Amino acid sequence: MRLFQCFCLFFQLEAMSQGYAIELYFDPALENQVLKAWNVLARRQISTQLIEIESRPHITLFSSPFFDPSKIENIVKNFSSKQESLPLSFGSIGSLPSDDNVLFLAPTPTLSLLQFHSQLFDAMKKEGIEIAEEHRPDTWIPYCPVADEVPKTRMGEAFTVLRDLKLPVAGYATEIALVEYPPVREAFSFVLGNTVEP
Repeated sequence: MRLFQCFCLFFQLEAMSQGYAIELYFDPALENQVLKAWNVLARRQISTQLIEIESRPHITLFSSPFFDPSKIENIVKNFSSKQESLPLSFGSIGSLPSDDNVLFLAPTPTLSLLQFHSQLFDAMKKEGIEIAEEHRPDTWIPYCPVADEVPKTRMGEAFTVLRDLKLPVAGYATEIALVEYPPVREAFSFVLGNTVEP
């Protein structure tokens, strides 16, 4: 229960404060599947928040108001060059019991996804980067947000819209980025497995 409360508190703080997040981006086909959900929810005037802050479909790996982008960049660059595209399958819909009324697609927590996160955590920890409890490997909950600030009276409708996605939707995580928020501004990004200098 404590972990769940911690996770909800983190999301509330993340939604209203400024900071940085390390995010996984998807291949174009999977990204379009998520954007389809965003756009349907926006057309029905259920939620436009993610579009308004200029976010991109993603899974947040780590988030903090205290990241030093110049220090993080080298860690992420070295890490991403040793990785392969990561298979993902979003098979369920979830929500957080917070005032933000967040809806998300939950990826299957495969060993490869959990190891990816754990290895990046180790690389950051080795460089002295402090990681909050909710992003440590034993407490991290991966999810892809699809709606934020959904009116309580329309949560049922939003769930129905998301069920129409015909889950699971599958694809690959192909890129890792550091973004500043809100609004979302990308500081840098690297394609997984790309060892070519920019």
